[in-house]
Amino acid sequence: MSLPSDLHNLELHDLSLLIRSRKVSPVEVTQAQLKRIEALDGTLHSYARVTPDLALQQAKEAEEELMRGQIRSPIHGIPLAYKDLFDTAGIITSGGMPIHGQRIPMQNATAVQLMHDAGAVMLGKLQMTEGAFAINHPSIPDAVNPWGAGHWAGASSTGCGVATAARLCYGSLGTDTGGSIRFPAAANGLTGIKPTWGRVSRFGAFELASSLDHVGPIARSACDALILLAAVTGHDTKDSTSLPHLGLNVPPIEENFKGLRIGVDESWISEGVDPVIQRQLETVIAMIIDAGGLVISVKVPDTRDVSRNWELHCGVQTAVAHESTYPVRASEYGPALSRLIDQGRELSAMDYQRILLEARRFNGAMDALLCEVDLILAPVQPYAAPTFERLADLAGDPEANRRLIQFTAPFNVSGHPAMAFPIGFTENGMPIGGQFIGRKYGEVTVARAGMAIQKVTDWHRQAPTNFK
Repeated sequence: MSLPSDLHNLELHDLSLLIRSRKVSPVEVTQAQLKRIEALDGTLHSYARVTPDLALQQAKEAEEELMRGQIRSPIHGIPLAYKDLFDTAGIITSGGMPIHGQRIPMQNATAVQLMHDAGAVMLGKLQMTEGAFAINHPSIPDAVNPWGAGHWAGASSTGCGVATAARLCYGSLGTDTGGSIRFPAAANGLTGIKPTWGRVSRFGAFELASSLDHVGPIARSACDALILLAAVTGHDTKDSTSLPHLGLNVPPIEENFKGLRIGVDESWISEGVDPVIQRQLETVIAMIIDAGGLVISVKVPDTRDVSRNWELHCGVQTAVAHESTYPVRASEYGPALSRLIDQGRELSAMDYQRILLEARRFNGAMDALLCEVDLILAPVQPYAAPTFERLADLAGDPEANRRLIQFTAPFNVSGHPAMAFPIGFTENGMPIGGQFIGRKYGEVTVARAGMAIQKVTDWHRQAPTNFK
């Protein structure tokens, strides 16, 4: 078959239609992706490891099945990639940690297995921060933002964001503990869903903090993200915290806001938020109204304490997750992850209980607010496309760091679903992200809102100049 020269720019759902109609071959699409990775990822560092033999084998199997008329799912034959904290049978899974650099799992994580069962093609494992916390281990190079090398690519699913934006896969599977799907999505002009906690099994995924970790997709559109999420949802007997019998059935979706009530807290989304983000959110609000939505002024429950507490909340659970290797092998850990674990180990039980009580207060208050509205509109972060220099300046200011995660981490604590999506660009062409936060189990409504915005904009279709 003769492949279109811009095949790598297609959204997943469009490629799926071409594959299912036999207009393109999964093998040729996979070969093209592997060539693109080989040519471009040497400067981007988005892949921890590429699996070409497995990818081509899976692509061939998909092609043979499709030729027989056997269609497993919308992602059948689609080349994807997974964050390097998901166990992959026979393939190194290190969690961004040199200490696990030779760890080879015997079985797939449930989410990976569901992707394979749906017929997806695995291109490889994507780079990430150490243990899924703030920064990479000093021995591992950072993934480079394809929109601008001097700008933050998000944490910790950085490889997912970079590879998907640079067209080195058609979508990816990541995790979000304090914003690590939504930050890379915003930084790279993508759409990412942090689902309801328990919607996707965490079996076979490295823990950062078990009650805060969420498994979800990063993709090029809200439609693509929902397709990927639907492939991995449902109860898993191997994960007792996965929600019972709760698969995700996706009905036909109206790409508008008719009948939807969108809550906006003007004070919350403007205080300390860069003006360019505020202006783009105002543009989104106008679009919501034009598309039939009702915008309602609300007061979001105070996020200051729950976001200020997030690092200690996370640290206690991270200390438990790493107790077999820390502190006995502490010298092999990087400074950021070590500091997090030390904080968790030192926190008193009484202080941790106070954190849990505040988390419950916030959770209940959010549930109550989301009885009044269907969705909450927010930015992903207050700082538009931060440079590494700006982040370094913020590093010594605890209040600045609290503000950085105030729109993301609280909803890891409460477990509400949220979708990050592009809302425009800065003056120098860097992406800006907004998000919709929904009711628990309301991923379809969250995605509907994202699809409605993307129906009337092309922000999500823009590609980094050097990677079109």
